[in-house]
Amino acid sequence: MSNPSASDLRPFIPARDYPTSKRFYAALGWETRDVDAGLALVRVADGQHFYIQDYYIQQVAENTMLHLTVADVQAWHRHVASVLRDGAFPGARVQSPKPQPYGALVTFVHDPAGVLLHLCQWQ
Repeated sequence: MSNPSASDLRPFIPARDYPTSKRFYAALGWETRDVDAGLALVRVADGQHFYIQDYYIQQVAENTMLHLTVADVQAWHRHVASVLRDGAFPGARVQSPKPQPYGALVTFVHDPAGVLLHLCQWQ
């Protein structure tokens, strides 16, 4: 018996303010499109997607994390900082890259709902 295959994992993340969350991810440069009422698909790269849902529970949002491997974490830090510079995304913030004990350089980004993105460059 062969094992069935899978090709794409698409987590759902909450949004405190759905339109703001969609604008935030679009401002990061990711394709964001509505697929249903209160549901948007975010395309990070080929085969890398997640959904933003118009649903919010603070404890869920603040315990949701997405890990993305990037080629240049310093460039991502600068990019996210420039996106946040004008204050258009209340609650969103970015931390300077720091080495992690598991062998990666990581910049942490909190989206407007409190979801934590780990932008990770493996060393």
